[in-house]
Amino acid sequence: MRIPVATIVGMVAEDMRQQEILQAYPDLEPEDIREGLHYAAEALREQVRNF
Repeated sequence: MRIPVATIVGMVAEDMRQQEILQAYPDLEPEDIREGLHYAAEALREQVRNF
């Protein structure tokens, strides 16, 4: 199952704890959350560089 990075970032932005996110999406691992946040950060950095 694929979960959009935007979904994970939105949950973190709404102050959901890692455990709550993992309960909502049992297929996720803690590393998936970290990787999603890293991906989002890099995508934003790239967007700013190209602005």
